[in-house]
Amino acid sequence: MSTSPVLHVKPLGFPWETIDPFLFCAYHDDAYPQGNAQMGPNASLTGRVMGTDFSRKDGWSMYHGSKVPGFPAHPHRGFETVTIVRKGLIDHSDSLGAAARFGRGDVQWLTAGKGVVHSEMFPLLDTAGPNPLELFQIWLNLPAAAKMSTPHFTMFWSENIPHRTASDAQGCSTEVAVIAGRLLDDDAPLPPPPDSWAARADADVAIWTIRMAPGARWTLPAATGQRTRRTLYFFKGRSVTIAGQEVHSEVAIELRGDAPVELVNSAQSDEAAEFLLLQGRPIAEPVLQYGPFVMNTQAEIEQTLADYQRTRFGGWPWPDAAPVHGHDPARFARHPDGLVETPGLDLSRT
Repeated sequence: MSTSPVLHVKPLGFPWETIDPFLFCAYHDDAYPQGNAQMGPNASLTGRVMGTDFSRKDGWSMYHGSKVPGFPAHPHRGFETVTIVRKGLIDHSDSLGAAARFGRGDVQWLTAGKGVVHSEMFPLLDTAGPNPLELFQIWLNLPAAAKMSTPHFTMFWSENIPHRTASDAQGCSTEVAVIAGRLLDDDAPLPPPPDSWAARADADVAIWTIRMAPGARWTLPAATGQRTRRTLYFFKGRSVTIAGQEVHSEVAIELRGDAPVELVNSAQSDEAAEFLLLQGRPIAEPVLQYGPFVMNTQAEIEQTLADYQRTRFGGWPWPDAAPVHGHDPARFARHPDGLVETPGLDLSRT
């Protein structure tokens, strides 16, 4: 019987395949052109199916946006969204009255809980040059006991996210951004929202991005939980060796959680190798999904539809379905209670 920690290797599609406790992972890498006065692309939209443009024509998509690319107002219940923005900016608005402009390494963690409507638009602020956007959106399930929890809006600014760099014997570096979970014993990871599955120590949830320089060698430590499942998404680079097995991007590699795994970026490659790690103990409950609603039973889905029709999860306090927050590139978050948060500064009340 094989003792390799590599269980499965599968090509990446869209969205990326996930395993419990994760529900969904989408990777967006759009080469947007210069922006126009409305913060949309200064380019022709001819040939795109507006409202559902996932074409990647000319290297980018409008998604569900009509003037500004992105995802206008849409509801969620029963899970969390974790949005990691590596390049570009996102304008968030929601039915709780919260708003944010975040990106350039920031992470937003939104517990939808009993229900929230939010909009995620991609303003193109540079009118003289390109506006690249790169992000992951990850859906993390909530256990039945937390599906009707109070919605919770959290920002992890890039300046506060732990980044760990290791150098191998040849001096080649590997950098890990620790968004959730603990990489080193002395880590003080940012606390996830209170009702999150990730807030439970025994859930062993980790969300890391990993960047290995050409020729770098690094060992992914074993997970702490005996039932932890983990997937390593190799999304950038040419080829790597994982526990002695050569793999080429773009693939999802399911790994045993109870074993350390040596990763080696090819010394012949002139490219960095980049990965996203998702791991956690399964919630192991029934999953009933109807579009943006994830519950445990069909009756709960029917109740969710009735609740949304009746309440709209608090209504929509914005003038349109796709708000953007002006031309100032400064990042900020305004919470439902009026608390304003900015990177590197203490919270202040408006």
